[in-house]
Amino acid sequence: MATGREDPEPALGDASGDEQTPLLRRDSVNSVAAPVSVSRKRGLTILFTMGILIFIQAINMSMMTTAQSDIATDLNAFGDTTWFNSAFMIAMSSVTPLAGRLTQIFTPRVYVLFSCVMLAIGLFVTAAAPKLSVFLLGRALTGTGAGGLMVTGIILTLDLVNKKRRGIFIGMVNFGMTIGVSLGAVLAGVVVPTLGWRFIFWVQAPTCLVLGPIIFFAIPSHPHYEHGDTKSASLLQKLKNVDYAGAITLALSIFLLLFSLASPVIPITPIILSVILFAVFWIIESKFTAEPIVPTEVLKMRSVLLTCLAALSAMTARWSILFYSPVYAMVVRGWSPASAGLILTPTNAGFGFGGLLVGWLHIRHGESYYRSNVLVYLLFALSNLLVVALSTQTSPAAAYIFSMFLNGFCIGASMNYTFAHILHLTPPEVHYIVTALVGMARGFAGSFGSAMGGGFFQRELQAGLEDGFAKHGLSGKDGLIHKLLGSPALVRQLTGVEREVAVQSYEHAIKMLLLGGFVILIVATIAQAGTGWTPPLEETKVQEDEDLHRED
Repeated sequence: MATGREDPEPALGDASGDEQTPLLRRDSVNSVAAPVSVSRKRGLTILFTMGILIFIQAINMSMMTTAQSDIATDLNAFGDTTWFNSAFMIAMSSVTPLAGRLTQIFTPRVYVLFSCVMLAIGLFVTAAAPKLSVFLLGRALTGTGAGGLMVTGIILTLDLVNKKRRGIFIGMVNFGMTIGVSLGAVLAGVVVPTLGWRFIFWVQAPTCLVLGPIIFFAIPSHPHYEHGDTKSASLLQKLKNVDYAGAITLALSIFLLLFSLASPVIPITPIILSVILFAVFWIIESKFTAEPIVPTEVLKMRSVLLTCLAALSAMTARWSILFYSPVYAMVVRGWSPASAGLILTPTNAGFGFGGLLVGWLHIRHGESYYRSNVLVYLLFALSNLLVVALSTQTSPAAAYIFSMFLNGFCIGASMNYTFAHILHLTPPEVHYIVTALVGMARGFAGSFGSAMGGGFFQRELQAGLEDGFAKHGLSGKDGLIHKLLGSPALVRQLTGVEREVAVQSYEHAIKMLLLGGFVILIVATIAQAGTGWTPPLEETKVQEDEDLHRED
């Protein structure tokens, strides 16, 4: 991170502070220095504290893969296990697109403090939940708090790190996320059998309350974070200026869409309402507000739309592997719940190593990295197909581990390349918002992976169990099927034909899910290829030069 005195420095692209300054103006910013300078002590404090917060966020994404059986038993919720992750991911995805603008209005230090408090409240509610409804409420509150953490981490990197070192620090942010995802399933598998599932939440909640004030005082209160009239505005004035109508309609639109996709039988009415609310949001942002929560000018940019589509598709496939590889290890490979989480170690090691390596060796300048981005997306798709082929009972363990590492390496590298590329294609004034939109797309992917992917997996698994038992003349197994849908660990207690049918059904469902991931990764590669490599204003200049040349 940049070091030195914390002297005020004008915000990028904010020449006058006038409220009428065009949002999408691209100023000439040639300096590679960080917009905000901080001391080494502050920088390390921010890095360490944000690392722990992102780690906690990631734990809550993956721990359900090995803890859901105990939670389902305790709360008598075998048929509702897909909601354990969906409640968290839907809430997180609904909040993430708002994070960029709210961070710009209130500054990162205020927003991250709010996130810590909300995160702690959600964790306390989850830990004390006496029944399923309260547990899901706690998960939703936790997701609301977690929604802006990843985005804030990237924003702090953009503001506090010079351009030459951004790649490696973004790699470090992603590395913190992947460590949490990797260890979440492992920790849950180790802790839950001895101390119970509630213990994990009881530990996390007070930790967030302690970290909130620490990072609040570590992040500098700097004019760069404030724009236009917000520089002199009080907190009350800032609260009055928030585009609540836009924020609420967008959040509700996202919530209804993801809620529908998470349902076992997808309802049409919420999807229709989601589309209507998004249309209302668009009208509000384009016609009735001077301070839009997400400017429609940004949403119209081809590079932003296609980057978000590619990120959504790629991370949906990624989350399918993260959610269901431990299930594969438990059921098909016969590993214990404590060991099943270790199946994520090679893929998450690859994820962290891939992001750090390209950030250290390659991403050194504000370039587009277009070819590298498209190539790594294609390699990610092929590695996903390799995982499909090796997801059997008899495949060599070493080959499966290598395929998982390669899969993680490719997506880790692509995430770093994606940020470098989209920052190159967009003006600095909207980098906060663009970062939030890309974060939203990736958050959507978590919801799609746990919700839509979970629903697809459950339907494939249920069909396989029903057909398998019917072929062996075993009737009256509805109760067993109901339990198997929510408790993969139960398979280890079965014997004979029942176990054989269960293992084969799980194997088939996992392979079909991952094969679907390969298909959407091809879509992701095409979308990323469509983003182009030249910023819009540079494209215009090139076209003008060509026209002038033809006239001459």
